[in-house]
Amino acid sequence: MKHYTYVIVGGGMAADSAIIGIREVDESGSIALIGAENFPPYDRPPLTKALWTGKKTLDKVWRQTASRGADLCLNQRVVSIDPEAKVVGDDQGVEYEYDKLLLATGGRPRELPFGEGLIRYFRTMEDYQAVREQAAAGGARFAVIGGGFIGSELAAALAMHKQKVHIIFPGPGIGANIFPAGLVEHINQYFREKGVDVLNGEEVVDVQAAGNARRVVLKSGKTLEVDHVVAGIGIQPNVELAGMAGLHIDNGILVGEDLQTSHADIYAAGDVAAFPNLYLGGHLRFEHEDNTNTMGKAAGRSMAGKPEPYDYVPYFYSDLFELGYEAVGRLDSRYQMVEDWKEGDHKKGVVYYLDDGHLRGVLLWNLWDKVDAARDLIRAVGPKVASQMPGKI
Repeated sequence: MKHYTYVIVGGGMAADSAIIGIREVDESGSIALIGAENFPPYDRPPLTKALWTGKKTLDKVWRQTASRGADLCLNQRVVSIDPEAKVVGDDQGVEYEYDKLLLATGGRPRELPFGEGLIRYFRTMEDYQAVREQAAAGGARFAVIGGGFIGSELAAALAMHKQKVHIIFPGPGIGANIFPAGLVEHINQYFREKGVDVLNGEEVVDVQAAGNARRVVLKSGKTLEVDHVVAGIGIQPNVELAGMAGLHIDNGILVGEDLQTSHADIYAAGDVAAFPNLYLGGHLRFEHEDNTNTMGKAAGRSMAGKPEPYDYVPYFYSDLFELGYEAVGRLDSRYQMVEDWKEGDHKKGVVYYLDDGHLRGVLLWNLWDKVDAARDLIRAVGPKVASQMPGKI
């Protein structure tokens, strides 16, 4: 058994960011990163964005984690935690003793109860490489299941690479859970104009083998024959290890302001962590790059003895063909949405998301360099009135 000052379970962006945070405080403490993938930490958003558009090349996504003085234990999955002995064990029978432990276990794709082996659930570098190779062959027909972030970005990427794309989801439109209805309809139409077959209001009930092809069966009775089926229907946080360790769990691993879990010397960060946020309302998980990087770094500093309250208001972004947006805070179409379009036909504007007088989120649609202004507005003291929101940004 090898002893480390810090053991990090997980090999993603939060894990790498935690090492950066540790090294800001502790230059010499020993660190082990245990990751289930074959790859060292890499930036995940380019898998559906910049790697497809050419704005980033594959050699630019790697995080250079090894240069920070950590032992990278890859293709190894942690299967046990003993909080009292302060030991974790992996699936190869190796045990690691720690002083401080970080759970940056992220999440795994939600899967459908059919089509085993016929659907690729898109999340990892391996998924990107496989789908990119399929697209590079040319002339392929793709069914993309899911109208959220991954589904919409992947459908756009494939269409830009001249593939025939069907995007299928049960809701009224792309991004319907976060955007106003008018904007949702605008995006649907925009995708159709770009050649994507948008099948909103449709539910996939089966995927079958059809020779070398795939038959996608919809609840309406319609069937599609395609070459490849890719899905992005959200993730489930990987909380099983935390549960085994007796940590408090509620839609993720619950952490306090210092990102410590309910057990001393165990911390959590990234997609798996549910953190308290005064500005955004209660505990929440935020499955986006900015939060992952910032929280991971904060957790590393906290583990190394420099805790600070994590009251950050994160943002996220997306690219859909020539469209783009940045969004600050918590977007939810169930909130009261105040739309302020600077240009007609949903070309450029701001949407404010109000929850009982609290501003929880701001959508900046094709409007740039306003993230800090949106953060300041969310943090501003006092109730927010819908009629007074237009023109704030």
